Amino acid sequence: MRSVALDVHKDKLVLSESRDGAIVARATGRHLLDLEKVLGPDTPRARVAFEACRSAWVLHDSLQAWGHEPLILDTTRIRRIGVGQHGRKNDKIDADAMARALESNYIHLAHVLSPGRREIRRVLATRHGFVASRTQHVNIVRGLALSEGVEIACCDTDHFARHASAAAWSETTRRQLTPTLALIEQLTRAVHDATHELHEICSREPVVALLATAPFVGLIVAATFVSVIDEAGRFRDAHHVASYLGMVPSENSSNSLPRLGAITKAGNTWARAALIESAAGILDRGKSDDPLVLWGRAVSERRGKFIARVAVARRLAGILWAMWKYDRPYDPKRLAAQSSLGLEEHARQLHAQSESMETLAPEPELRDQRLSRAQRKLRGAFSARKMTQPKPRATDRRKTTAPRQRRGGHPTK
Repeated sequence: MRSVALDVHKDKLVLSESRDGAIVARATGRHLLDLEKVLGPDTPRARVAFEACRSAWVLHDSLQAWGHEPLILDTTRIRRIGVGQHGRKNDKIDADAMARALESNYIHLAHVLSPGRREIRRVLATRHGFVASRTQHVNIVRGLALSEGVEIACCDTDHFARHASAAAWSETTRRQLTPTLALIEQLTRAVHDATHELHEICSREPVVALLATAPFVGLIVAATFVSVIDEAGRFRDAHHVASYLGMVPSENSSNSLPRLGAITKAGNTWARAALIESAAGILDRGKSDDPLVLWGRAVSERRGKFIARVAVARRLAGILWAMWKYDRPYDPKRLAAQSSLGLEEHARQLHAQSESMETLAPEPELRDQRLSRAQRKLRGAFSARKMTQPKPRATDRRKTTAPRQRRGGHPTK
């Protein structure tokens, strides 16, 4: 099977084909149809690799319909196969690197969403655009109200245009704001229509209703989580889900000194923002008998509310994944039981550590030997390496070698 790579841009496609480590064919076109002669349905079957991008799903479906095997590459690991290495990066070099990596099977694939999840993602993206545009225009009107000393009654965003129209504006400002308020009303209707369409799509997805049983998880949060995760079975545990969403601490450890930083933020931004918003509601207005609320508030007292929100959001992601995988609604009692099991295991580990320390305490020499052995292991090979000066080369020996001395103290000729 042929090994073909595509470097995809908004208005250009660059094709490279590798065979036995050499590039045997190249082509360029504005659209996929321009490459039909080398990659069309009548050409030999090929494995086609390209980076994940906005047009990746369309390319995937088109190539699959032509009889080829499309492979979407993970953009976070694309540098490992040579793209952008050694300070040289252009379309031809990138396509050649991907084609050679594909032929040697040294590639990392991205997940391809199912058609149903793509539909949810499309509606969510449209609704997100409407909400962002409406928020921008609402902030403009509020800023003008502050600059002119006009008071607008506190209300929900859906009713903001009506309350802003009833405010005591000057004639000039009211004439200028009339198109803006009309646009806000139009965007509000668009948001409602998108929400209604999303509700109809999610009614065919039972998992969305299942996840909505969790506290402060509604239609938008559940649909966003489902559209990003796609399949619960492709994750091995809850920690894998948190890492996929970019909600685990970053790490820059060297030798025996661990350094943990802020979360990686390597996953989907919308999913992470939705989970943190739900976590804020859990911490502020959650039921006091819910173990998730109790745990989050305890973290908030120790570390602060901002870190607690991220911690609760990370744990909520694991809970939603477990509910989805095992097809169980949210149950605070089950969560409390699992938390007690975790505390019991932690207590067992502490007890085992204390027993081992008690065993070593009567034997100080043995304890010191084990501690020194562990320290040497942690320090690594660099601390034990002996630094020796390199020997001079043969060509430089005359310059670096001092003249020999006779017994009498005079140098030899």
